[in-house]
Amino acid sequence: MSHATTDAPEVDPALLEILVCPLTKGPLRYDRAAGELISDQARLAYPIRDGIPIMLPDEARRLDD
Repeated sequence: MSHATTDAPEVDPALLEILVCPLTKGPLRYDRAAGELISDQARLAYPIRDGIPIMLPDEARRLDD
């Protein structure tokens, strides 16, 4: 159920513009296909559930090199 689908609610574009990584305070990029916000600096992917970004480092997935 945590996978993004075409039926998943979209994230508000205005919200995406103001969100930053809670660890690095750096920019995030939206990976629509995965339903995640990616922090390249922290190497973390924050999940988006029901259109709501979950900006908790404990909930983020580590990106592999």
